[in-house]
Amino acid sequence: MVPGMGAEDSENSSFDPEVGGDDSSTDDETTQVDLASGSSDSEPDSTTSSTTESDEETSQSIEDMLLEFDEQEGLIRDRSLLDPNYVVEEDRIVGRDEQLQEVTKMLRVALGDNRPPNLFLYGPSGTGKSLITKAVCHNISRICETRDIQFGTIEVNCQDLDTLGVAVYELASQAADEAGVDIDVPKHGVATKEKWDELYRIVNENFDSVVFVLDELDMLVGRRDKQDPAFSRLLYQLSRAGANDELTAYISVVAISNDARMMESVGSRALSSFTPEDVHFDDYDANQLQSILRRRRDAFHDDVLDGDVIPLAAAFAAQTHGDARKAIDLMRVAGELAEREGDERVREEHVRAAQDKVEKNRVLEVVRGISTQKKLCLYATGAVAAETNNGTARSTTGYRVYQFLTDSIDADQYHQETYVNKMKELTTYSLVDFERRSHGPSSGMFLEFQFGERPETILETLREDSRIDMVSQEEVESVVNAQIRNET
Repeated sequence: MVPGMGAEDSENSSFDPEVGGDDSSTDDETTQVDLASGSSDSEPDSTTSSTTESDEETSQSIEDMLLEFDEQEGLIRDRSLLDPNYVVEEDRIVGRDEQLQEVTKMLRVALGDNRPPNLFLYGPSGTGKSLITKAVCHNISRICETRDIQFGTIEVNCQDLDTLGVAVYELASQAADEAGVDIDVPKHGVATKEKWDELYRIVNENFDSVVFVLDELDMLVGRRDKQDPAFSRLLYQLSRAGANDELTAYISVVAISNDARMMESVGSRALSSFTPEDVHFDDYDANQLQSILRRRRDAFHDDVLDGDVIPLAAAFAAQTHGDARKAIDLMRVAGELAEREGDERVREEHVRAAQDKVEKNRVLEVVRGISTQKKLCLYATGAVAAETNNGTARSTTGYRVYQFLTDSIDADQYHQETYVNKMKELTTYSLVDFERRSHGPSSGMFLEFQFGERPETILETLREDSRIDMVSQEEVESVVNAQIRNET
């Protein structure tokens, strides 16, 4: 085994070895766009003097360069419009009329100083879940101010919160910021109950009504020795707080997740007290993404975008489950690349360069944060997908390539059950999705994995890990192709 390479905690779920646990499906978007010299020895003193004088003439101080850049008009006029997290005006929200109406109808009761219902918003990343919630809550807050109702929105992203205690502290901290008061408990070193009490105190003293927005809630798993995941316990405690009179303010909990099946992991007690209204967000198509980008094109100065920039950015984003965040990021990065190169316009080549950069950055961000075993599972599956005609990988084939990788670097080797579970966990990062498949009675059931980014980009990023790079790329491809031939 390679030094520093250890196995993760084992999984304890019932499992069909060929298929794994519960399945989910994704609608693939198909967009028809082609994405497809030595120096002379004479007079050395004169030459050196001339070179030095030239260097002095062309060199600039940091201050000079900053001032020169500050004087340039640039191409981007309003960078906030190119921030996917920026709460835009209502007329910039596209393709979400039904969801906007549902969320507004259900949360509007806060205007009458009443308790809104709990909500569960689910769908792929970048489909407007957080945007709609923020826009509605922003308008509720504005109207409540005119009615002397103290309304607050307390929002946390659970992706980087590893325990229930940290999550409760983050809620208390955000509540304190919203109320403009101090938080009186530390992040660490006190019992979770003290953090709950502090959260209740801040809310009760400063608000009449509060909406807790728990973004990417399914990422809050917490300690494995607990019967229910941390997000289930968080939902239970928040939902019960009002009924137990621990919170005198009216509260509503909006749970947001990319995982449509998250509620299946919520414990029975939490489920009975949370009882949310469900709102589904489906993928944006390429036309909707174009409309979104056109309504933000005033982020740029007039007449600096070539005509094919927006359609191409939308087409790239439509390939990855219709992700509006990616579309907006592509426009921002393309504009910044054009500015750095001193170009007067944003062109198609800037969008293509931005696509490569955004894709690699997103994959790198995810890959840096996962364990070695998950990297091996992901690499094996990606290697299969890179060689198949439709860019997918069967779980059975991916597992055999995973076995080859672990044997090659003398690493711990998981059973197929755990391999599939690790791959399913990676769906929360939107790198991969899966469907349950069967190619006839003799083949049995298996999971078929599809990648949100090009498998080649994922493989290239994973090979930056020296342990994976120990295995010859050509040898992996040979093994993969042999296993694919065995599928037929």
